[in-house]
Amino acid sequence: MAFILKGYPRLSETFIAQEIAALEARGLDISIVSLRHPTDTLRHPVHNQIRAPVLYLPEYLHDEPGRVFRGALSALHRPGLWPALALWLRDLVRDPSRNRVRRFGQALVLARELPPGTTWLHAHFMHTPASVARYCAKLTGLKWSLSAHARDIWTSPDWEKAEKLADCRWAVTCTRGNAEHLAALAPKGRVELVYHGLDLTRFAPAPPRPENAVPVILSVGRLVQKKGYTDLLDALALLPNDLPWRFVHVGRGPLKDDLTAQAKRLGLSDRIEWRGPAAQEAVLQHYRDSDLFVLASRTADDGDRDGLPNVLVEAQSQGLACISTDLSAIPELIESGVTGVLVPPGNTTELARAITTLLRDRAIRTRLAEAGEISVRARFSMDAGIARLAAKFGLP
Repeated sequence: MAFILKGYPRLSETFIAQEIAALEARGLDISIVSLRHPTDTLRHPVHNQIRAPVLYLPEYLHDEPGRVFRGALSALHRPGLWPALALWLRDLVRDPSRNRVRRFGQALVLARELPPGTTWLHAHFMHTPASVARYCAKLTGLKWSLSAHARDIWTSPDWEKAEKLADCRWAVTCTRGNAEHLAALAPKGRVELVYHGLDLTRFAPAPPRPENAVPVILSVGRLVQKKGYTDLLDALALLPNDLPWRFVHVGRGPLKDDLTAQAKRLGLSDRIEWRGPAAQEAVLQHYRDSDLFVLASRTADDGDRDGLPNVLVEAQSQGLACISTDLSAIPELIESGVTGVLVPPGNTTELARAITTLLRDRAIRTRLAEAGEISVRARFSMDAGIARLAAKFGLP
C-alpha cells in the first residue's frame, strides 16, 4: 500500500499520522510517498512510531531532471502510457498550469520507483496527491482510492472532483457536509463518511485544571484566512476593559506579520503570546494550562474552509470549554449551549459576547467543558474509523 501525501511529516496533519500508525498496527504494509520535503523542524511522537519507509518525489521537476527522465523512459514500455497521457492532456487543457505539469512528472517518477509488490495507491487529499495517484494508477494499472478533507474539496473544480470520484475505487471523507457534497458528484455508493476521531490513548483525561490569576484564552491553528484570526483579534478588542485575560496562539502561517500588526493597532500586543509551532506534548500541555479555547473559523475568499478541526476535538478531550463558529462540520461536534458555544462566522460582536460570558462565569465554563469531554470520548474515538478503513483496505 502506498499512501500519497502532499508532505510528510507535517505537524498540522496529526490525523494522517495517527491513521497510518493504527493501520500499521493492524498489519497493513504501508510505504509513504511525499510530494514535498518536510518544512517542520519538529515531529510528533506518533511520527516516531511509524515504520513505513518514505519516498520523496521531485518537488520541482527541474531540481531532479535525471529522475524525471528515467521515469519518462520507463513509461515508454508501459501499456498505460497512452491512456495516462490522454487523461493528463484533457486535464491540462482545462487547467493549463505548471502545477498540472509537475503532477504528471511526479507520477512518471512514482510509477518507476514504487516499492516492489505495491498493489494499491491511496491519496490523502483529492487535489494534488489524488492527481499524482490517478495518473500513476493509469500508468501502472494499479487500483487507487482517496481520502478527502477540507481545502482540497472546496478549492477544486467540480469537473475534477467528479472525474476523480468516477475513477477511484472508493473515497472517504471526514464530515457529513463533505460526504453529501461529494456524493452528489460521484457514482452511487462511492463516497463514505469516516470520521478521523482521536487517539484517546494519546489524550488521556487532564488532571485538575489550575485556576489562572489571569484567564488564558488558547487557540491552535495555522495562521491562514479560514481560521478567522482577524475576527478573533477584533473580538478580543471588544472585550470589557475590566475583564482580565491573556491570549496564547500555537501554530504558524503566512499571516503572522499581518496579525501581529493588527494586534499592535488594536492595542493588544502586550496581552498576546505567539508561541509558534509545537509538538504534540507541548500542545497537550497548552490545553491543560488554559481556561478557554477559541477557533473563529470562516470561509476564505478562495472558498477554502475548515471541515471538522481536530484541534477542537483535542481541546474538548482535555476538558477545555470551546467557542467556535457554526460553519461546515463544527456543529457535528459542538452543540451550542450544551457542549460548547457556536457563533456565526465573522460576527465579532457575538464572539466577544461569548468570550466575555465564559470568562466571567466559571460555572458555565465548567459545565460546557465537562459535557464536551463526555461527548468527545463517547463519539469521537478513532477506533471506529480505523476499523472501517481497515475493512476497505481488505484487512481482517
